[in-house]
Amino acid sequence: MRLSGYDNPDLNAVFAALADPTRRAILARLCEGEANVRDLAEPFEMSQPAVSKHLKVLEASGLIERGQVGQSRPAYLKAAPMKEAVDWMEQFSRFWSGSFDQLDALLETMKSSEKDDLKDE
Repeated sequence: MRLSGYDNPDLNAVFAALADPTRRAILARLCEGEANVRDLAEPFEMSQPAVSKHLKVLEASGLIERGQVGQSRPAYLKAAPMKEAVDWMEQFSRFWSGSFDQLDALLETMKSSEKDDLKDE
């Protein structure tokens, strides 16, 4: 399997942004629709400037964009960078499928062995 994208700076920025649980929570909230900093800061015990810093990381990674509506700068999700990350991870699906197949075979072997042990008693 040839893994592409391991040296892609855009993909690296997406994974770095996704590494933080607060940023993942912000993205989950943005799945419901656009929101401003005040709305995004509400569930967290942090200041709006701290949330703004997270938004800057998400914006730099391309995962969100920010608009301008009067004084407000609502944030909204961008799908393309997330799709690129999902596509990259799907390269591992053959590995996971094979690993799960091996685990299934091992469990079946263990079940058979356990049944044989019970018969011998």
